[in-house]
Amino acid sequence: MFAPFDSGSLNFKNRIVMSPMTRSRAIGNVPNDLMAEYYSQRASAGLIITEGTAPSPNALGYPRIPGIFDYEQIEGWKKVTEAVHQQGSKIFLQLMHVGRIANQENMPEGTDIVAPSAISADSDIFTDTKGLLKTGTPKELDINSLYATIEEFVIASKNAIASGFDGVEMHSANGYLLEQFLNPHANTRTDDYGGSIENRARFVIEVTQAVAQAIGAERVGIRFSPYGIFNAMPAYNEVYETYQYLAKEMNRLEIFYLHVIDAPARQSQEGIGLISAIRGYFNGLLILNGGYNKQKAIAAVESREADMIAFGTPYIANPDLPYRLENNKHLTQPDEETFYTPGEKGYTDYPFYKE
Repeated sequence: MFAPFDSGSLNFKNRIVMSPMTRSRAIGNVPNDLMAEYYSQRASAGLIITEGTAPSPNALGYPRIPGIFDYEQIEGWKKVTEAVHQQGSKIFLQLMHVGRIANQENMPEGTDIVAPSAISADSDIFTDTKGLLKTGTPKELDINSLYATIEEFVIASKNAIASGFDGVEMHSANGYLLEQFLNPHANTRTDDYGGSIENRARFVIEVTQAVAQAIGAERVGIRFSPYGIFNAMPAYNEVYETYQYLAKEMNRLEIFYLHVIDAPARQSQEGIGLISAIRGYFNGLLILNGGYNKQKAIAAVESREADMIAFGTPYIANPDLPYRLENNKHLTQPDEETFYTPGEKGYTDYPFYKE
């Protein structure tokens, strides 16, 4: 767990991953010096996966989330990657298109809320201008817009490599655009991108394949959350078959890793079986994420159930989390009221451990 790990294409200082977490500090959607400090503080992780980052203006649905679609953003991310690499850690950029989890108040002029189908999530979302509002009703992506969205992911992945990232992670979890295509309650299309499991998975596969061809499969990961219901993703009957199929397809594409939020799956025997099946079908790295403590993480790695373990919330208040875990030190509890507020409070002001 705490020893250096050679994955074949990348060397990691340990098997601990900092999970992607939206922190809403990118003023004007541009990465900044404060963000570089935040990630640098946490660069004792073997791998850092950034907060969800918009591949295009249409992908911006939350306030103050970063993008990777213009020059200023690329230059801002360079500060982050340089700071992390100076500490000897690896860093992947998570590409997050929010799809229907958006409100126009958080988006630039001339953009559209888009999704596989024109079905509102009917969820609450915070805006800096008007407080709490409902998510908007999206426009259904027509075929031309769908292909254009795939190209946005490709351009964003190239921009990420130009910014110095070691790779990118497709965010196909937590109810955002890619997962919206997978779920038959959010995707009621009747064309080649809706209906059957294979059709609903087509967009996810095509995005991943296009990005892998653009920057190399060894630089690509993808995140899944099977059985998750976050962001208005109702349960459906074909979850096991859907993710079994996706694991096989991701293996065919030979991407670097799968990052699976496994806590919801572990609530049933079927879900536990799915995690095992994913491990069997996919030959790349498997990262598991979902409420792990030190003991469970070590057990998962030692049993080869996973190659690496991702920690989320504990990283917010414990920038030196690997040290604290390895040496059984006290973990600071984070202030939830500052999870998404602008500024350094609750962001870069958590101290490193002192005896």
